Amino acid sequence: MASVDDIVAGILRREGGYVNDPDDPGGATNFGVTLGTMRRLGLDLDKNGTVDVRDVKALTRDQAVEIYKKEYFHKPKIDELPEALQATVFDMFVNAGRAAITILQKLLGEFGFPVSIDGVLGPQTLGAAGAAIKVAPEHLVDAYGIERRNYYYQLADRRPSSRKYARRRDGGKGGWIVRAEEFISARFRLSDAEHARRVAAWG
Repeated sequence: MASVDDIVAGILRREGGYVNDPDDPGGATNFGVTLGTMRRLGLDLDKNGTVDVRDVKALTRDQAVEIYKKEYFHKPKIDELPEALQATVFDMFVNAGRAAITILQKLLGEFGFPVSIDGVLGPQTLGAAGAAIKVAPEHLVDAYGIERRNYYYQLADRRPSSRKYARRRDGGKGGWIVRAEEFISARFRLSDAEHARRVAAWG
């Protein structure tokens, strides 16, 4: 299985460098780390008494790696999930916060292991995930990736400004969908025609 450092390297590749997209609710980001996260952590890198966009721009790759490992892997207990689930849940947690956990919790219920839907990886959810992965290891990971993809499509259904993340200008799969499908077996990835049908209502 991939190490946490390997998983983080993949996240950094997907997130890229500094971006300040007005349509992104997260605002300014660097290596995927948002201004809000840096304020929460008190990362005043230029020591001027304020955490602002300049600090986001100053964030180094090594600092981003440490933030991901501490705040998005160990702290929410993703490291205690079955290894097969760690990479996809970790990547989703970086991208969507606690929604990554609620998606898993709802899915566990569908697999016959009902848990509270609270967005927290407590003993109940961790135990259920361990039991479910023993019953259907490949199916659970693929099913989680499919639910991630559904989450992105549904978010874009509700929020037109986010559709550019799910559909490229040429109509192809946007970054969100490509990202989700990196964690889905090839046989469950949508064809270009299936993707086009899914987003056709967006105009």
